[in-house]
Amino acid sequence: AGPQGPASPFIGSARLYLVTPGSVRWGSLDGFLARVLEGGVDAVQLRVKELEARPLLRLAEVVRRRTTEFGALFIVNDRVDLAIAAGADGVHLGQDDLPVAAARAQLASAGHPGALIGWSTHQESEVRAGAGSGADYLGVGPVYATPTKPGRPAVGLELVRFAADRAGLPFFAVGGIDLATLPGVIGAGARRVAVVRALTEAEDPGKVAAAMAAMLRAAG
Repeated sequence: AGPQGPASPFIGSARLYLVTPGSVRWGSLDGFLARVLEGGVDAVQLRVKELEARPLLRLAEVVRRRTTEFGALFIVNDRVDLAIAAGADGVHLGQDDLPVAAARAQLASAGHPGALIGWSTHQESEVRAGAGSGADYLGVGPVYATPTKPGRPAVGLELVRFAADRAGLPFFAVGGIDLATLPGVIGAGARRVAVVRALTEAEDPGKVAAAMAAMLRAAG
């Protein structure tokens, strides 16, 4: 039912963060999660925009069970109500979603004052604002253009370098990151990344997760 006590150590130790829709290339969500979590995924965000609450909660129950089994974090995209109902470890918010303070108040009133809140950032001013936002971690990107964020221009490695120098919070570089682009992202200063298609569309997602996790661990 969510982490107890200060939230930051829980996200600070995470390196490989999966953002997953409800359907994946490799079989069922349940089987897919088992493979990637065993491979080294530390946190899973469920991001499904098109489903109503009840089918979404059924997916959330799968993610909660698997992340608990492997000792990983479970984050819900946007929906504070669903995060509470599913016993998630936290919620991830975009710039146009509920303000961090409002989400924190909702979580606290539901008995989850230590739940994690992530916040997406796309420019230097947002990264600078992150430390005072009340969020526990930042998403920084999209580093490269990605169809999972249509209409959102790529920010490139410069924003990753800026975040590595100035973020003041744990941050995950996100957007078009895969085995081929990961070395450059690490070189720009990222020590945590969030991925979607690199795993959800992989033929062997467990093998890819293990390779990415090993590269991030080696980077320190």
